[in-house]
Amino acid sequence: MNLKNLFGLFAKVFVSVAFAGVFYFGWMAAAIPILKSGVIWAKVICWLSAPVITAAGFACGIVIFELLLGARKSKFRDIVSWPLASCYIGAAIVFPFGPMLIVFAMFALGAVSIFTKEIVSIRAVNKQKNSSSL
Repeated sequence: MNLKNLFGLFAKVFVSVAFAGVFYFGWMAAAIPILKSGVIWAKVICWLSAPVITAAGFACGIVIFELLLGARKSKFRDIVSWPLASCYIGAAIVFPFGPMLIVFAMFALGAVSIFTKEIVSIRAVNKQKNSSSL
């Protein structure tokens, strides 16, 4: 992996985390009145939607980054599965310690999943280039 790929990787992860933050902030703005309402089923739906919204933010960050560079190569459904799984895992692990702490686990594991997804993508492209040049 060269320096250009490494810089692009960190830039993609940064933009992805920034978009996840924007999406999570929007979720919090909508969730606070719902969580204060006292309606149990609304609270459950609200807490279950937090990882989905945050994962969508991670995926949208990647899509927007690729669109701005003019190199759209990833499909949204291929991207969103990585942070969705990691956000739910992080939320499930941390929720018993306090539901408001899930944001830290979702962001940490979401960023790691995006980083891992991009490494896998770069290796797949490099492998494909190496096999086609033979």
